[in-house]
Amino acid sequence: MKVVIIGGVAGGATAAARLRRLDEQAEIIMIERTGYVSYANCGLPYYIGETIQDKGKLTLQTPESFRARFNIDVRVRQEAVSIDRAAKTVAIRRLDDGETYEESYDYLILSPGAKAVVPPLPGIDDPRIETLRTVEDTFAIKERADELLEAGKTNAVVVGGGFIGLEMAENLKQRGFSVTLLQRDNHVMPTLDYDMACEVHAYLRANGIDLKLGFNAVGFEADDERDEVRVLGENGEALPASLAIMAIGVVPESHLAEDAGLELGIRKSIIVDEQMRTSDPAIFAVGDAVQVKHFVSGDGALISLAGPANKQGRVAADAICGRARSFAAPQGSSVLKVFDMTIATTGLSEEAALRAGITCDKAFTSSPSHATYYPGARNMSIKTLFEPESGRILGAQIIGFEGADKRIDVIATAIRANMTAADLEELDLAYAPPYSSAKDPVNMAGFVIENVRDGLVKQHHWHDVNALVEQGAQLLDVRTEGEYARGAIEGSVNIPLDELRERIGELDASRPVFVNCHSGLRSYVACRMLSGHGFDCSNLAGGWRLYSIVAEDAAFDARPTHPCGVPLA
Repeated sequence: MKVVIIGGVAGGATAAARLRRLDEQAEIIMIERTGYVSYANCGLPYYIGETIQDKGKLTLQTPESFRARFNIDVRVRQEAVSIDRAAKTVAIRRLDDGETYEESYDYLILSPGAKAVVPPLPGIDDPRIETLRTVEDTFAIKERADELLEAGKTNAVVVGGGFIGLEMAENLKQRGFSVTLLQRDNHVMPTLDYDMACEVHAYLRANGIDLKLGFNAVGFEADDERDEVRVLGENGEALPASLAIMAIGVVPESHLAEDAGLELGIRKSIIVDEQMRTSDPAIFAVGDAVQVKHFVSGDGALISLAGPANKQGRVAADAICGRARSFAAPQGSSVLKVFDMTIATTGLSEEAALRAGITCDKAFTSSPSHATYYPGARNMSIKTLFEPESGRILGAQIIGFEGADKRIDVIATAIRANMTAADLEELDLAYAPPYSSAKDPVNMAGFVIENVRDGLVKQHHWHDVNALVEQGAQLLDVRTEGEYARGAIEGSVNIPLDELRERIGELDASRPVFVNCHSGLRSYVACRMLSGHGFDCSNLAGGWRLYSIVAEDAAFDARPTHPCGVPLA
């Protein structure tokens, strides 16, 4: 059996190693266009930022190590240019000399990945504009950055606020650049909803990033005298950049599959079955170029992440070797570090659920990373999406610091097991003061959702507040007088929670009461108290903290606080 693999890195290299472990006699050839066959793609920005200083650490395997350990013929700097499905051959061009030859196959695995989106804007070919996708890209950007810093030229502009854009903004800032981050939409990180991204916006600005939302770059203009390029905005603004990074996303690099007549899907991604087989039974495809079925929605999706690509490589190798194994639909779990902040997501966002036609509700919770009496606790903001009728968990987003990655993995596992909010309540999670609270943040999300579903409390959201203010609704703020004095919802009446029973006569029992506190905890207690006295009331989900960040563009507050809003010592 002869297997040719087009492309290395996560999917192709994993498939090659798995094939050899399953079949010692197979002839395995891997063709890689770049000079590196297996490398830490996710670590590339950190080499530019010098968190990773040894370039050798970026390379996981070399052609020599693949040959020595797995007896795999790895050919770097060679590019597959066409596939003859009838003859079962691939035309391959050697990039060093331009010569082309043919290689036959019994099975072909396509792992071409995705390529950076480079729109045909005026001036886009300026050499001072870079994209980051390969090891070669990394070395070029690092060399340029070193030269600029030595010359005292520190203007950097990053276009795009996704994974690569945020990581590059952080790493360039830490190297000493003055960084402007441009995002065409109203928020960074497409896996986040706007309300959760607002906290990231505030944090980026607090760390010195000049974030410009709603900025549509329409072209570039060279300034050779200053060795700069100006990034031109639709609004007429021109931003000078000694270094410009284009990071507006990726698209499947599927031209080989398209030219070969294979079935394509979303954005020309390659359609595969559960064994990663394409519309040609002798050809498999894995990685960023393939269309998958989202676990939660069941819809077709593109998920460009290393975890799914590695699993797909194993599944394709198993299928070729006759092992009955299927690729489980992914749910897009991801985590990102920005300075000290952790941004973590799994499953569907609210926006994605609405696009998929799934009825959903949401709960906002603010929980400390561990017991507040143990030093160093910091809050994490959690948005959990659920089906109102069944309580099934649809997705979650967490913005925080220590412990955020742990909680997103717990919720990701719960989603995979089709758990409900009631199940989150009952999860038996490890507790000790340095690591968690007796009621873990994941448990707390379950408690809040079940309170809503059981009718113990009604909730309204930050986007409902302005209409309530305009209608002259009865708004009650149960924070302390000091908290209220530092900022409050227009028209709200302040009655601190601990005074509410004695002052309940100040409220109009014939009208609904819309209650808020700092995070939603004290206002929930107030709602239960008022309900016991015959009031119709609703709790502001996420409280003043969320509302002020989203609706009033509040600055990021780095002080650790108790969920009740009291700063921790």
